[in-house]
Amino acid sequence: MKKLAILGSTGSIGVSTLEVVAAYPARFSVVTLTGGGNLALLVEQIRRFSPQMVAVCEEADARRLRDTLGGNAPKILFGVEGLSACASHPDVEMVVSAIVGAAGLRPTMAAIVAGKNIALANKETLVTAGSLFMEAVSAAGVDLFPVDSEHSAIFQSLRGHRQQDVRRLILTASGGPFLHRPSDDFHSVRPLDALAHPNWTMGRKISIDSATMMNKGLEVIEAHWLFALPAERIAVHVHPQSVVHSMVEYVDGSVIAQLGIPDMKTPIAYALSWPERLALDLSPLDLCQYEALTFHAPDGEKFPCLPLAYTALAMGGTAPAVMNAANEVAVEAFLAERISFPDIAQIIAVVLNGHVARPLDTLETVFAADKMGRKAASDLIDQRAAEALC
Repeated sequence: MKKLAILGSTGSIGVSTLEVVAAYPARFSVVTLTGGGNLALLVEQIRRFSPQMVAVCEEADARRLRDTLGGNAPKILFGVEGLSACASHPDVEMVVSAIVGAAGLRPTMAAIVAGKNIALANKETLVTAGSLFMEAVSAAGVDLFPVDSEHSAIFQSLRGHRQQDVRRLILTASGGPFLHRPSDDFHSVRPLDALAHPNWTMGRKISIDSATMMNKGLEVIEAHWLFALPAERIAVHVHPQSVVHSMVEYVDGSVIAQLGIPDMKTPIAYALSWPERLALDLSPLDLCQYEALTFHAPDGEKFPCLPLAYTALAMGGTAPAVMNAANEVAVEAFLAERISFPDIAQIIAVVLNGHVARPLDTLETVFAADKMGRKAASDLIDQRAAEALC
């Protein structure tokens, strides 16, 4: 039986992971859980899966959990220390890292140092600290399995082939809810519009990232670190049907692709059970229902967040962490209706263009860059709000 820690259990990836666990109770057990602000759901998960330890972000939430669960409460911790304790618990064998945003970096690194294998759904960990993260994985000798559907597809398409025979990676993108919406109409976009993804059911932040195509930019950076290829050998194709999850092109012209229905339980189960595959109660992919599977190049002018990510990767060092921080702040401001949809990319561009990248030497450098990016983005948003009142 594989013993799991699930970081971010109340998010969409965490919920899907627990559905897989529930379907295979003889194969998996949950040792620790960490959750965000959805305490009601976390309480349900604790009662169903009986973890030994739980962590939340805020001390007040930890008190509420203890009061709600009473004498049946597991050990309940809070803050970064609590998250890291859950990730490095001695009984845990594999950590599912599904905390949204840069907040997932420290507990995931704690898991690696403690020798835990990682099922990685937190792309920001590699975006902000890719070199440090991969060095830690190598030093600890742990296994790293990608959970993002695109990177899982590449991981699967690489099996049985030589790394030196790879010409390029091709990440596919649905194009999000605004693929066919004119960019001159983007100022009228409301948060509910941007959250309505045509194919995938995801959390709020990743849904906005999909709408701006920043999500794909982050995945390019993630793929660079996961598969040790330069940016010029990582392409993005817009594929609205979301059937081909990504592809690997080899030097002889062969292209190996992984296809499937858009359901995150497939890559989650593969990461948990590798090298085996678990039978899942999912609808089979019926290719006959599709008149065509189409692909085209992304429009960088319409969706400038994607080229911004390539720029940050080229700058290197602290630049991706600054870009990611600015994006998180801008997305939060858009969801709060403080800025417009086009403002997201504009704010990120100003912050990134004003940044002088430094080498990544320690985690503290990463956190300092994250703080710098957040402050710069927040200041810009406040300045725009003040100007709007004048």
